[in-house]
Amino acid sequence: MEASDYNKRAWNSGAYQAWVKRFGTPEQAAERLKRNPAKVIRHLSGHFGNEVQGRRMMNLMGSNGMKAVALALLGAEVTIVDFSYENRLYAEALAGAAGVGLRYVLSDVLQLPEEEFRFSYDIVFMENGILHYFKDLKPLFDCAAGLLLPGGRLVVQDFHPVSTKLITSTGSTAKIRKHKVTGDYFNTALETSEVSYQKYLDTDQRNDQQAVYLRKWTLGEIVTEVAASGLMVKTLEEMPNLSSEVYDKGIPKTFIISAEKAN
Repeated sequence: MEASDYNKRAWNSGAYQAWVKRFGTPEQAAERLKRNPAKVIRHLSGHFGNEVQGRRMMNLMGSNGMKAVALALLGAEVTIVDFSYENRLYAEALAGAAGVGLRYVLSDVLQLPEEEFRFSYDIVFMENGILHYFKDLKPLFDCAAGLLLPGGRLVVQDFHPVSTKLITSTGSTAKIRKHKVTGDYFNTALETSEVSYQKYLDTDQRNDQQAVYLRKWTLGEIVTEVAASGLMVKTLEEMPNLSSEVYDKGIPKTFIISAEKAN
């Protein structure tokens, strides 16, 4: 099987149960989202612009729909593309419970039907744990560029390569947290890993079909491929651990690239 086939199988082998364990039922998650949808996108909102109401937005590999439904609650018209029907089930139930519209295209991003490129979006975005699923970034960013209107914006948030490729962290609290340089930043090999949602499942819900193949990219490779798609890189923001001021202090944990399509 191709790596993409393994990855697709993994994302249809328990994702729905994982999201229920992580966020509660779609109805419970929707109630929390409705109280403060802006909180869910607070780190991205500056890159989206100050106002998302009325804007057409595409969330590539939008998973369980948390970001997309939050944006819909803020007035955006949002479409998700993702190859997991379990993710779609959760996202569509979440949107229904939140009382907003959400268009969900069940498709591999690189096999997106040609008619989808007729819709044209103000913003295409993807976030956290997306890029490492691609053996070649150029087709992904070419797809994103093709979905954008002239003057539209690509926003990519993902885990920082220093943390994913170079450093191994151990310890469960800030006081005993230790970091070691154990990786090869320039390694280009595919790696086998547990699918990210597996940590939310009980032991009896885990299975051997939940393995994925990942290709971890350097920051230079990512920026270069965004530019190679014809988009103009406007900002590259590197961020610490956003969930704690002391946890992993001094280490870049995530980054956001914002790039624009020429008018």
